[in-house]
Amino acid sequence: MPDETPRRLPHILPRATLARLLAPTYAASVGVAEEVAQERLERSLAHAEALEAIHRGVAAALGEARGPRTKEDAQLDRLSAALVARAGRVRAAAPTPGVSAVMVWLNLAIGLAPESMRETLAAPRGAALLEAGLREVGARLVRDLLGA
Repeated sequence: MPDETPRRLPHILPRATLARLLAPTYAASVGVAEEVAQERLERSLAHAEALEAIHRGVAAALGEARGPRTKEDAQLDRLSAALVARAGRVRAAAPTPGVSAVMVWLNLAIGLAPESMRETLAAPRGAALLEAGLREVGARLVRDLLGA
């Protein structure tokens, strides 16, 4: 994934907005109501590392969806406008191993996953799975918001 998140992305997708957009995926993955999912996500995303990682996943998806003539700022403008028009249309990401790793990682941030999972996700295979999941979650958001 790119090391650099566009400067505007955290302003377009602040913690509360991301929690609302990711709630369907979390609810489907963990088996809780969307309201509970959103509350847990807000708590998880209060951790800077978690918020930055989700932003990196979205930035990677935006980069992959950007056409050769599309400028980053124009794409971010479209994303911002789409949040108003399409935020309620974001669906849950497919329940892949990578997406499950992201959900476990977010649960670790708020103490809802066993600490042994931290070591699993830190191992090379777990870290790769987590990065793939971040890209998948980002891709779902970009696809549903921008139709990309």
